[in-house]
Amino acid sequence: MGLIDILHKIAGILPVIKPPAKPLGTKERLMWTGVALVLYFLMYETVVFGVVQAPSTGGFDFLQTITASKMGSLLTTGIGPIVLASIFLQLFVGAGLLSLNLKDKADKAKFLEVQKILAIILAFAEALIFVVITKIIPVIAITGIDPTFLMALVVFQITIGSMFVLFLDEMVTKYGIGSGISLFIAAGVSLSVFVGVVQLLFGSTGFVAIMSEGGGEALPNAILEMLPFGFTILVFLAVVYAEAVKVEIPIAFERVRGLVPKLPLKFFYVSNIPVIFASALIINMQLFSAGLIGTQYWDKTTQESMPAFKTLSDTFQYDFSRDGILPLIGYTTIDGQLQDGLLYFFTPISGLGRSTVDHYNFMFNQVTPIFHIPQWVHGITYVLMLAAVSVMFGLFWVETANMDAKSVANQLSESGLQIPGFRRDPRMLETILNKHIFPLTVMGSLAVGVLAGLADLTGALGTGTGILLTVGILHRMYEQLEQMKAFEMYPSFTRMLGEQ
Repeated sequence: MGLIDILHKIAGILPVIKPPAKPLGTKERLMWTGVALVLYFLMYETVVFGVVQAPSTGGFDFLQTITASKMGSLLTTGIGPIVLASIFLQLFVGAGLLSLNLKDKADKAKFLEVQKILAIILAFAEALIFVVITKIIPVIAITGIDPTFLMALVVFQITIGSMFVLFLDEMVTKYGIGSGISLFIAAGVSLSVFVGVVQLLFGSTGFVAIMSEGGGEALPNAILEMLPFGFTILVFLAVVYAEAVKVEIPIAFERVRGLVPKLPLKFFYVSNIPVIFASALIINMQLFSAGLIGTQYWDKTTQESMPAFKTLSDTFQYDFSRDGILPLIGYTTIDGQLQDGLLYFFTPISGLGRSTVDHYNFMFNQVTPIFHIPQWVHGITYVLMLAAVSVMFGLFWVETANMDAKSVANQLSESGLQIPGFRRDPRMLETILNKHIFPLTVMGSLAVGVLAGLADLTGALGTGTGILLTVGILHRMYEQLEQMKAFEMYPSFTRMLGEQ
């Protein structure tokens, strides 16, 4: 019996949300989507027992945005385990390591069951990393409860929360609109934007506070404080425009003459996947450095904050923290934010609670801890790194997800499609498609990387990647709603597509 069959049997023990007995209308699907959102936000605001409050983790704002999570809550891991499990399995299937045919219903069902088991395992592993290894989530001491048991209890609660998200995702997929993963990402980013706008308006250094101080510079400073919101709108509009840009290739059905539809290839050919992978790589760098080197501690003798591996630097009679030379890794603060080393140049310039004016002053006027290189150089290296790695992951994803020219040509040929004026040969189709797919993959991946990086530097609310994801998600949800309305107005469409 293979591993897939074993996991398939284990998955049979888990509860399953059955599909609706009859097709649901738009109102019913909207209702179930609303129920899922309410439950999501309740879990988002529920801090697990053993943690006083959700800790401040400025270094992981991006991670919390794209995984719809909140450190210290029941949604500490969010949708991260589900996404990672899906990515791993798709890569394994694409590389031929798993013999599953996703076009076959039985194999597709096995794939989803194995994904559920793997997601639970990853949720437990991530909870261990956050609580036990990196201690990003501090567990408080409670009288009468063993600390080890309490840490295990916190890990257990986070894992249970992740399992509940699994079933919410399944519920939205079968009863709601779109998928739960997409819905929760859009909800998390939208909440982040809303909270950010409120903070910009009514925070201690916000628009209202600055205007109340009066003076000749009050209005310019207040407007400058609102720049992140303006950049958020600009990035939103830029992504909406880019989503609409596409290349259309005329195709024809072999058996239906006169019908010449068009094959649309979007400018964002691989969507936002490249920048998600690239940003996740940067986050893993931070997690790796935090786990390997440790966090900082306060040295009472020198009255300085030192890396936890201070004894190692003492051995070599060299103060890495003071002189800022840790060329390979870098050290982290308690919130997981990289502070030194070469990896520091590949991370975004975090606001760390600073006002907008202070953030821009820091970026343009301050220097980095290593070699006193200007922070604006740090910003440029971050954008270039994000763009370059995005292109690399974009090319990788196209090959593994069967989106390359050869795979698309074979799919069109099997469907009886051809390009007018050319003979029906997959090799000819591949040559023509490759002229478009390869440039679109490179340019689209480069564009999403640069756009996300620049948005992060400007302080756009919800992070650049978050905005990219949200625009795409809302666009797909809108298209699905339009299709649902068409099915309700014309029931014959449903019968033509073979839906029951």
